[in-house]
Amino acid sequence: MKLAEIRSMEAPILREEIDKSRRELLELRCKVALGEDVRPHRIREIKREIARILTVLNEKAAMEEAKA
Repeated sequence: MKLAEIRSMEAPILREEIDKSRRELLELRCKVALGEDVRPHRIREIKREIARILTVLNEKAAMEEAKA
């Protein structure tokens, strides 16, 4: 997901995306532990996506706090 797409979303939707990404990351880690075939780059992509979403959520929270 691109940063512009993430910034255009509302906070509740972003939290849902984080939950979805974390579930996917957990599933991939379980597959790795079981020895199944997994694309290693996908784990890195998901971790970065989670970090991007969390960064945008923190930016939005900071903006709301600055307005108050």
